[in-house]
Amino acid sequence: MCFRNKLIKNLTMNKAELIEKLAKDAGITKTQANATLDSFVEAVTKTLKKGDKVTLVGFGTFSVTKRAARNGRNPQTGAVIKIKAKKVAKFKAGKELSSKI
Repeated sequence: MCFRNKLIKNLTMNKAELIEKLAKDAGITKTQANATLDSFVEAVTKTLKKGDKVTLVGFGTFSVTKRAARNGRNPQTGAVIKIKAKKVAKFKAGKELSSKI
């Protein structure tokens, strides 16, 4: 592994590392931590799919926004292409999280 890849790895926490941290901090097994994380992700996903928001006071808010249709350019040919409108997930950090970063 080159230095750059090692540096990038240290800057990114993957799911397995998050599960390990949750299990250690909560004093539960990795299996329980994995089930908890999966349940959280599923709950947020279902809520956003309905068009609602998920707010965790002090952490932030997950929401859905609509991105309008627009024209873009193919970078290889420069040709104009139409990009369809779509819904996108959005996260806005809360005041407490923002102040800790």
